[in-house]
Amino acid sequence: MKLNVVLLQPQIPQNTGNIIRTCAATNSRLHIVKPMGFQWDDKKLKRAGLDYWQYLDLTFYDSTADFFEKNKDKEMYFYTTKARKVHSDVNYKDDCYLVFGREDAGIEEKILYDNKNFCVRVPMQNESRSLNLSNTVAIGVYEVLRQWNFPDLLTEGTLREFDWDN
Repeated sequence: MKLNVVLLQPQIPQNTGNIIRTCAATNSRLHIVKPMGFQWDDKKLKRAGLDYWQYLDLTFYDSTADFFEKNKDKEMYFYTTKARKVHSDVNYKDDCYLVFGREDAGIEEKILYDNKNFCVRVPMQNESRSLNLSNTVAIGVYEVLRQWNFPDLLTEGTLREFDWDN
């Protein structure tokens, strides 16, 4: 099974770096839609991504129109504070796309309106600021993977010096 994470015009390199780590750790494909608010070789981005680059499945798009044209038949869910449906109430299918907007502006309202049945939100307190983008991506990704029973991911760990079974 494959999960796709889409960042529409990300603005903060540290957030994108953290999202790179999440995608690499979960074998999720990352789609980045330009323009970005930073250069791809930004030191903050590289530091946040650390040693995960070799595990990343990454595609760039020149614009939002380019992304939607190339993925027009895909099942997409739009994460927004403006949605009326909770993200965990959705039954996510294989090869779905989780779409996230800019840190400073979210997803354009026209896109949300055109996809209103596929807009979801992470619950949070009324009148609060929205969650950090990289945190929201992680919440969305792990909800989908939980529903899929964490395919191809390790669900048990081991101790270095002790045996759990003793």
